[in-house]
Amino acid sequence: MKYLVNLKDINNSDVNRVGGKNASTGEMIQHLSKKGITIPGGYATTAEAYRKFLAQNGLDKKIFSLLATLKTHNMSSLNKISSQIRRWIVATPFFPEFENEIISAYARMKNATVAVRSSATAEDLATASFAGAQETFLNVKGIQKLLQSIKLVYASLFTSRAIAYRYDQGFDHTKVALSVGIQPMVRSDKGASGVIFTLDTESGFDQVVIITASYGLGEAIVQGQVSPDEFVVYKPLVEKNQFSILQRHLGEKAVKMVYTNNKNSNTFIKTVSVKEKDRLKFCINDKDVQTLAKQALIIENHYGKPMDIEWGKDGITGELVILQARPETVKSQIQNNQEIERYCLSKKGKILVEGQSVGQRIGSGVARVILDAKKINALKPGEILVTDMTDPDWEPIMKTAAAIITNRGGRTCHAAIVARELGIPAIVGCADATKRIKQNQKITVSCADGHTGYVYEGLIPFKVNKISIKNLPKLPLNLCVNMGNPEKAFAARFLPNDGVGLARLEFIIGGIGLHPTALLQLNKLPKKLKQQIIQKTSAYKNPLEFYIEKLREGISMIAAAFFPKQVIFRFSDFKTNEYANLLGGNLFEPKEENPMLGFRGASRYKDPLFQKSFELECKAFKRVRDEMHLTNAQLMIPFVRTVEELQEVINLIEKYGLKRGKNDLKIYMMCEIPSNVLLAEKFLKYVDGFSIGSNDLTQLVLGLDRDSSIVAPLFDERNEAVKMMLHQAIKICNQEKKYIGICGQAPSDHPDLAEWLMHEGIQSMSLNSDSIIGTWLALAKKL
Repeated sequence: MKYLVNLKDINNSDVNRVGGKNASTGEMIQHLSKKGITIPGGYATTAEAYRKFLAQNGLDKKIFSLLATLKTHNMSSLNKISSQIRRWIVATPFFPEFENEIISAYARMKNATVAVRSSATAEDLATASFAGAQETFLNVKGIQKLLQSIKLVYASLFTSRAIAYRYDQGFDHTKVALSVGIQPMVRSDKGASGVIFTLDTESGFDQVVIITASYGLGEAIVQGQVSPDEFVVYKPLVEKNQFSILQRHLGEKAVKMVYTNNKNSNTFIKTVSVKEKDRLKFCINDKDVQTLAKQALIIENHYGKPMDIEWGKDGITGELVILQARPETVKSQIQNNQEIERYCLSKKGKILVEGQSVGQRIGSGVARVILDAKKINALKPGEILVTDMTDPDWEPIMKTAAAIITNRGGRTCHAAIVARELGIPAIVGCADATKRIKQNQKITVSCADGHTGYVYEGLIPFKVNKISIKNLPKLPLNLCVNMGNPEKAFAARFLPNDGVGLARLEFIIGGIGLHPTALLQLNKLPKKLKQQIIQKTSAYKNPLEFYIEKLREGISMIAAAFFPKQVIFRFSDFKTNEYANLLGGNLFEPKEENPMLGFRGASRYKDPLFQKSFELECKAFKRVRDEMHLTNAQLMIPFVRTVEELQEVINLIEKYGLKRGKNDLKIYMMCEIPSNVLLAEKFLKYVDGFSIGSNDLTQLVLGLDRDSSIVAPLFDERNEAVKMMLHQAIKICNQEKKYIGICGQAPSDHPDLAEWLMHEGIQSMSLNSDSIIGTWLALAKKL
């Protein structure tokens, strides 16, 4: 055959012949099928066939002459020229040799139902995504429908968005040719499908695989019609065939795309609602997730670069199939220039909506709510686009937006891909942004807080810090970061650091939102509350498993981000009023006049009322250390009043499967009560060292309530009495050859105290991420 080739006979050397996408598919069939990866076979039309088709009656000359007159920023002119060219193409017949080859090839496929996809010769290069620039047709059945679909794919090379994209990317229209891939359909309409990235697309962290998944055909995810499930998988554990899922995020999955039998339609697929019971569970299981991650690593290793992969699960056979793979085109292209850019709001405001953040930037401006792609010209440069979802038709105006907000979509939807490539903030999957945000309303879009993006009312000032990390001098102590939000861990790992000196479990528990005792006593709860909890946790085996796994996920995200550096996790240190705010908490928490000095820390863990809840935390840590082998996760006990209390808690932790010293487990203690300093030698017999909590220590040494605005001016960690306590704690730990660090706010707020602590011989300071580099440079000057 001259104008069609079998996919098994081509590889990456055939890009000029069959385009990047088809060449990549052939490459995988030739080299990766034998490694256990299933890739559908089929045929590809050649670039030569496309050029000969356009050369008929001088059609190509007419097209390129018309394009030469185009000004892409004139939308009216762009749309008019696009429509004219596409009409010419659809009206042009196939030349006989080409049509006969298509008919013969389709007969060899036994007239199967097929997917018809574009593959441009300039497409899927390492520097351009061409996100949905050309059309794809699914569930195509019959030779006439196939011929029609191929012609429509040809015509889609000249849609307004495709023309504008090539213009903006600097591609010469005359040098881009099109191949069409024809492959049997995978019955993911009855199963699930999604997209895989072999790095974190927001931070660039390359030790994870990100998998999105939703019911039905994958076009629903790519087009942003659905907010999918998302899984974060740790590569080093995949390579060792160990449990490797760091995090699961349940998506809304409100709709799915399935086949339609409407013979009069050109789309051959339709969108239907997903049953509520199916929305509340993950659409693929853990085994599927780990299998997909393993296949993604095989593909990445073969290509030698981060990859963007589409997959499907056949709902009839249960088979997982790789549909296509291309290079990731944004984060993998950013050169490491040893400069970190961080966006920061000057203050927080009223939250209008929230969703999944794309990028790590902030944008502000006037909201332009547009629900119809035909009205996209209403968006003025610098405004914020607010819409239900985007598709490639929106691209000509997306680059002029200060930010993008959508009701639907996940991190691999069209809006996310384009926003990432353009370098503008976007928040997708907000559910009802088009209702909550008013036309012409002044808003601020912040993607600077990890996985969740927030839309604030008003124009909130923000700053952009560009921080150089080049040639930082060596210090005589370790500088670590404080962590709370697991979603920020992947970005924080790129800061210069010696690990994490304090990872707060409270942030993870706050995200879970459920009081652990309410789960333990589920059957004793009021009926309405019980139903709330069951619904919230229904994607997991049971409510207790939900709680343990969500703790495990948060812990493992932080531990994996910084592995093999030490990460010290503090057991939960919520006070009674904070625990009471969790769902069901008001039923189990006592009311205290001063919760800061009440039922918290070690006293809580050993109390019969909370012991079983504390066991859940220990089970989560045991899974992280023993099953995931993230042994850099170390433990810390807060607010220990007496030596006897410490002994009881250490025994309790060991009873729950975490023995100090086993598998290099270290247990530290917060030094934040005067008794901890006064009896330091006795406390240190049972732990591996102290981490000074300067906030509580200061309040207790000075006898003031740090939450009271009346005495707040007296709160100062540099007070002489406080410094005497700090000096004594550092001295004794060093004498006993035990760890001594500080994880309170003081070194971040007071550079002079940080210098004093360094000269006192403190081994480690754990600082807020926004102050670590400044503190590092300030201390270096004092050496």
